[in-house]
Amino acid sequence: MISVFKNPIFIFASVAFWVNQYLEKSLGIFVPVYHAYGDDLMAMPVAFGICLQVMRWWYPAGSGLTFTRTQVLVGLVYFSVVFEAVLPLVSSTYTADILDIVCYALGSLVFYKFMNKPVLQSKNHPVL
Repeated sequence: MISVFKNPIFIFASVAFWVNQYLEKSLGIFVPVYHAYGDDLMAMPVAFGICLQVMRWWYPAGSGLTFTRTQVLVGLVYFSVVFEAVLPLVSSTYTADILDIVCYALGSLVFYKFMNKPVLQSKNHPVL
């Protein structure tokens, strides 16, 4: 596999998120369905991808590191509770929506199935 930051899914999710943020915050353009659920769908591949890459930099056998199903599930539950239960109670900026949790779950599944793979090293380029 390839580095997380070079993974096409990570790149797509990151670009989609940032383009949407630019359109909404700088230009005042809102794409209705994407505005409601797009960022939630992209959040987990981006968040888990960044976390996995940072862990690989810090962990001694980093390139082989992957997250377990339990770790991905804990991240999914954490995002769901914070963004769909706690923050809507304390800020009018956030609204609770069960479909956001569905999007988080789909994004977590995409991360787990397609991005959460060890980096394969060639014999000419071993891990340092």
